[in-house]
Amino acid sequence: MAPANEITGETTAETKAAVESSHPISTLLIIIAMQTEALPLVTKFQLSEDTDESLFPKGVPWVRYHGTYKDLHINLVWPGKDPSLGVDSVGTISASLVTYASIQALKPDLIINAGTAGGFKAKGANVGDVYVASDAAFHDRRIPIPVFDLYGIGARRTFSTPNLVKDLNLKEGKLSTGDSLDMSPHDEAAISANDATVKDMEGAAVAYVADLLSVPAIFVKAVTDIVDGEKPTAEEFLQNLIAVTAALDQAVTQVVDYVNGKCLPDL
Repeated sequence: MAPANEITGETTAETKAAVESSHPISTLLIIIAMQTEALPLVTKFQLSEDTDESLFPKGVPWVRYHGTYKDLHINLVWPGKDPSLGVDSVGTISASLVTYASIQALKPDLIINAGTAGGFKAKGANVGDVYVASDAAFHDRRIPIPVFDLYGIGARRTFSTPNLVKDLNLKEGKLSTGDSLDMSPHDEAAISANDATVKDMEGAAVAYVADLLSVPAIFVKAVTDIVDGEKPTAEEFLQNLIAVTAALDQAVTQVVDYVNGKCLPDL
């Protein structure tokens, strides 16, 4: 999920996977931005809400659910509701903080960032499609200074899971992340430059932190709206959220079942 090592061509996470090839995945961290997306998985995996107030810093609204499913210790963390406005704490800031704190506290072997996303019909996306992101980058961090421009985009390959994608018959595509639901002309140009098939508000931030701390992460994104379609994004997103969340949760369940009992390189 990091830029390739100039000598070996491997990513940091892939190097870690090679080192840990003899150890089956044990601790799984699922990061989800919205309660609507999270609760069906809490039910599916029979997870319990954590009451340990010392796990995260005092005062944060973050919520952890945890439990044992088959051979996996599953932790599902979502950023909770904004304390002032009562809405889901979506976006890159909450995602970055939650990812960092969860890695530090829970020491996961693998991260799954699951969520809904916009898709582009020009890239073949349809409402209800589920993608595994092959790459992640930002589209709203514009720093027009040499090298800083590349830092702003923050393009990284995600942890490679060719067997998982093939065996579960999932689609692959590049993911572009920004903190706005809509798309400005500047964003549109940047997303096109990123060659993205799907667009979300958290993925590249999770990828950055996971890469920084050398934890493999995969990204499962279900399409709620067609960004380059005819309907307004917000209207289509709300119209399809519940149905597409069901497709997302089914895909995440398949991924978790697939991961169970396997080592990182097996994916």
